[in-house]
This record gives sequence, C-alpha cells and structure tokens, in this order.
Amino acid sequence: MTATYGDVIRDAATRLASLSESPRLDAELLLAHALGLSRAGLLARFRDTGPMGEFKHFLDRRLAHEPVAYILGHREFYSLDFLVHPPVLIPRPETEHLVEAALAFAKEAPRPLRILDLCTGSGCVAVTLAHELPGSDVTAVDIAPEAVALASENAQRNGVTLRVLQGDLFDALPSDEPPFDLITANPPYVETGEWDTLAPDITDYEDPGALLSGEDGLDCVRRIIAAAPGYLSTGGAITLEIGEKQYDSVAEILDRTGFTSIRPVFDLARIWRIICGCLPV
Repeated sequence: MTATYGDVIRDAATRLASLSESPRLDAELLLAHALGLSRAGLLARFRDTGPMGEFKHFLDRRLAHEPVAYILGHREFYSLDFLVHPPVLIPRPETEHLVEAALAFAKEAPRPLRILDLCTGSGCVAVTLAHELPGSDVTAVDIAPEAVALASENAQRNGVTLRVLQGDLFDALPSDEPPFDLITANPPYVETGEWDTLAPDITDYEDPGALLSGEDGLDCVRRIIAAAPGYLSTGGAITLEIGEKQYDSVAEILDRTGFTSIRPVFDLARIWRIICGCLPV
C-alpha cells in the first residue's frame, strides 16, 4: 500500500523525535517545502499520495541537525519573511521582544527616529523597525560580510530602505555621524564555557562569533554600552537582548555608564530577555 503524505509525516516525526523539540512541525514544513506547498496546503492533502520531490534529502539534512530554517532558506520574524543561510544567526522568537521594546520607545518619541542596530545578522531587527516605523532613518551594522550582504537582501525583500555597514560595532560609522535616538542590538552573549553544552543545531551550523562573548558572555555588551553615550542624542535609548541570568550585571553596567530608567522586558518564558536604558535629558 502506498504511503500517504500523512503516513510520511508521522514516520519522519518519529525519526526526528530524538533531536527536535518540534518533530511533527519539522516534518510538515520539510514535506511542504519539497512539494512546493504551504503547510496549510499540505495538511489539506494529508490523505493524498504522490511524488515527494527532495523530501528524503531535506529529512537527511535535518537528521544531521541542520536547522529547518537553513533547509527552507527563510524564516518568519515579526510577520515578515527573512532569507537565512549559514552561518548567519537564525532569527529567534525571543528577539521579537527587542523589536517591541524599540517600538514602545518610538511611540513616545515626538519625531521619526534615527536608529542604529548593531550586530544586525540577518537584519531582522533593523528591517522590522524600518518597516514598522516609516520615515525613520535606520542603520544596520555587522562585522561579518555575509551578514551585511544578507541584511541588504532582506531589506530589499521586505521593501524597506536601510543603510547597512560592515565593521566592528561603532567603528563602522563615519566620523561625522550625527547622533542616534535609539540603539538596538542582539549581541553575542553566550559564555565561552557554555559552547559545548549547546545543541548541535547551533554549534555545527551557526557562527560562534555571533554567539560567544567571553567568560561571562558580556564582553560585547560592555563595549556597546561604554561607547553608546557618544553616539546617542540627549534622552536617547538603548535596548539590548541579553542572556537568562545577565540582567543584574548589565543593569549595573548601564547605571555606571550614566543610563537611567533601566528596566527589563520579559519574554514568553518570563525570562528578563531585554534590557532598556535612557540617557538623561
């Protein structure tokens, strides 16, 4: 008896169960991709049979721990669609809270903002802010040339104007750069000693330079905060994504650097995932 698409999904999900937190979803997305269908379109054909295209190849890649987003070549973030490819970091749902914190600050601003997004990676934060805040002037910076190229592609893909610069944090900016109203960043914040504890999906495919940041994970964060006041306007804000246990340390760094109104933003797991601070007016 010929296996239906539903049978194929069930079998693949069983094989993926030992390595994925969402084996059924992974199987559905990979088969839909192989058939050139949306996931909803595939589910409507659950009892059908037929050729499966490159599904076996896609499944083998996933069984080798390659993230589904890299196999599909794109990932949704804040209702926009972003191209992704290794080793550029895959946009994660928790980073949407960084966008939300930035938008909350923008809502109170009296004018369109000048925004700087550091460690931009795929450009997911910068592109989303440019999309959500038309009229704002958004600059994205990353040290990796492959990230700069991908962020530029994603700006074009999502129909926004974005200046993308390659360089090491603020060093990428021209010497006569006017001050920004808001700095955002999802910087590297994983402790070096934690690398071997991470899933192969991460360690085998994603750029360690976009994740690791010294013994306590805060080397890059310290550099950003130390330099930020020289690039922010009076009353300007900074919003950073941070690790699960880093809020108190980062809050102290912000306070010592002169930032006020320091506050956290919880993610859906009630982890203090984002930290915000402002320069005094």
